[in-house]
Amino acid sequence: NASGVSGNEKEIRQVIKDEITPLVDEVSTDSMGNLFAIKKGGDNSLKVMLSAHMDEVGLFVDFIENGGIVRFKKIGGIDDRVLLSKKVLIGENKTPGVIGLKPVHLKGGNSGVTGSDDLYIDIGATGKDDKLAKVGDTAIFATKFVQSGDILRGKAFDDRAGCGVLIELLKGSYPFTLCGVFTVQEELGLRGAKIAAYNVNPDFAFALEGTTAGDTPTEKDVSPSTNMGKGPAITFMDRSVISNQRLLDLLVDTAKKENIPFQFKRTITGGTDSGAIHLQRGGIPSITVAVPVRYIHSPVGLMNKNDFDNAVKLMEKSLQRVPELA
Repeated sequence: NASGVSGNEKEIRQVIKDEITPLVDEVSTDSMGNLFAIKKGGDNSLKVMLSAHMDEVGLFVDFIENGGIVRFKKIGGIDDRVLLSKKVLIGENKTPGVIGLKPVHLKGGNSGVTGSDDLYIDIGATGKDDKLAKVGDTAIFATKFVQSGDILRGKAFDDRAGCGVLIELLKGSYPFTLCGVFTVQEELGLRGAKIAAYNVNPDFAFALEGTTAGDTPTEKDVSPSTNMGKGPAITFMDRSVISNQRLLDLLVDTAKKENIPFQFKRTITGGTDSGAIHLQRGGIPSITVAVPVRYIHSPVGLMNKNDFDNAVKLMEKSLQRVPELA
């Protein structure tokens, strides 16, 4: 439920910091806002980085009309089709608003999808001086987390799913130094991960993500990117990275030996922190493991808790074997 729009991750960073501080040896934050958690192990000459981005897609206020109507821009990749009539919360005070549009009766007919530049946020203001919102405020979707059986429903599972997996992993013990990094500004070009990976300079890196579950009705029979309920997804490649073969083999072999369900991500669009991490220094072997999520980058997503639990299990078992690669 916490706010964490790219570039304004303060609230979610504090939530995570409070959770992980008792679990690790060191906690710190860099100038960009990346949150680092160091957990020392048996062989401190070997260092493994786990990355999960805290930021979420959202909106920011760029103009307020004289009547108090709020104009906005998008932060991150949000499809204009999911915006209309959605409830949002603006700024630190969580001012409630709804995304509006001139009624169809006054538009002269429905001309298709309306672009975000023609939408606005109505906060019930009577004028510009009501000061319920200000230029520069960020806004999140007003979606509350709900669990129904194994199905989780909420906003920002890209990448609060990965953050949750990383927190669970920090509860374990490992035969090396583990550096967990909760990164910022991933949705704007993997920015936080670039700085974090350069500073950590790990031997190996795993990005933990929430990825697109494409198992929804389509016009033709096509292979979905991933399926909910079939386990964590391992990435061969995407537009930002080709996964390290040794790490890929390690994950697949571990999953088979431990009877952990898994799948491969079958589309190569998008990118993750691995895309930035693997290019730092002299090159860092990297790979991404993700929890399938339906409707990412929208006001509400769906996730299967079994996929989350199996992602934790796969990473726990695989990390114990990383020294075999050193």
